[in-house]
Amino acid sequence: MNNNLLYNVEDKPPLGLTLLLAAQHLLAALGGIIAVPLVIGNVLKLPTTDTIILVNAALLVSGIVTIIQCRGLGPIGIRLPSVMGTSFTFVAAALAIGFSESGVAGILGASLIGSIVMIIGSFFMPYIRKLFPPVVTGTVVMMIGLSLIPVAVDWFAGGQPTDANYATPENLTMATFVLIIVVALVQWGKGIFSAAAIVIGMMTGYIIALLLGWVNFDGVKTAQVFALPQPLHFGLAFPISGIIGMSIAYLVTIVESNGNFLALGNATQTEITGKHLRGGVLCDGLGSALAAIMSTTPFSSFSQNIGVISLTGVASRYVVAFTGGLLVLAGLFPVFGALIVSIPLPVLGGAGLMMFAMIIAAGIQMLDKVEHSKRNGLIIAISIGCGLAVTTRPELLDKLPHFFKEVFGSGITVGSILALILNLVLPEESIKSKK
Repeated sequence: MNNNLLYNVEDKPPLGLTLLLAAQHLLAALGGIIAVPLVIGNVLKLPTTDTIILVNAALLVSGIVTIIQCRGLGPIGIRLPSVMGTSFTFVAAALAIGFSESGVAGILGASLIGSIVMIIGSFFMPYIRKLFPPVVTGTVVMMIGLSLIPVAVDWFAGGQPTDANYATPENLTMATFVLIIVVALVQWGKGIFSAAAIVIGMMTGYIIALLLGWVNFDGVKTAQVFALPQPLHFGLAFPISGIIGMSIAYLVTIVESNGNFLALGNATQTEITGKHLRGGVLCDGLGSALAAIMSTTPFSSFSQNIGVISLTGVASRYVVAFTGGLLVLAGLFPVFGALIVSIPLPVLGGAGLMMFAMIIAAGIQMLDKVEHSKRNGLIIAISIGCGLAVTTRPELLDKLPHFFKEVFGSGITVGSILALILNLVLPEESIKSKK
């Protein structure tokens, strides 16, 4: 992590530079934002027009909620550079509802009612903040980075292990090339070259990929130039079992969002208070309610963008609010989003591996300040070990009841919950190491 930020939270870079810096946050987040609606649309075998509506609404609402999260609206918003987007935490519950008679209307209705859990929970954040001492915070931040590494590795290799071109020498060479450019610019670049290292590295990789014929423009050709949002396109239904499942997912998201916001505070050199957490989680809950009304899936904060801040030293909330504006445009002009999605995965992977590894480094630095004791060692070891077990081998939960898969399907959630519980139950004095 940078000890000296190039731009602090309240700084406003020049407009041209702001646009460039906002673009690199957009590049880091866009794939994740459209992934959830694409997965749900494909698995439920929705018509292409319906899947496009899910995707466009996700981009538009992501932009609106990101702007509110960064700029604030009364008590709503953390007022830090936080990109918001659709969350994979809700996918299992959404698909279970989607396959029932309720369909997509049930997913959105359950999301709307379930968001009340997060909205109410936000008012208890000052108390919840006390549950996150440095040993828990550092463990959660480190687990966030570790859980993202497999995503970056697959990008780096060019897809999924089942793909024919996975980890070909060409893919690995391209990703390594982008990685080297990003590292060189961060280490030796000055001014704009250091601050915009990620977007410059990816643009360079994209141009080379274009010359090599790697870029597929099929999505750009078929994308609509302009599309208006369609509120309540699927209607709303309220299945009881679906509402319960979504409510559990929202409880899990509160834990994940807390971890992300604490990591964000570390990256931006901001002390996170209960008020910060209350505003952030409230924005998260209200944003998810808006998403349901606008015909897309629930939201949470994006941890990958914390890596962008850690790597570049640009912590300006105005830059990320500008990213929100770009996301709104992407939602209204689908062809814009399609162009971004055309970036080959190895180009994303070269920058992504570095970004996510920086989150791990931030977690290590936080834990380095924690007292070295047997108790703290147990908290860190068990939490990260069990979190990684689920991250690396998700099949571990396949034979357990659906409830367990829904709650503990994320390594971040497992690591966070264990760190919280162990910090509460392990005695403070009896197993401290002797000095």
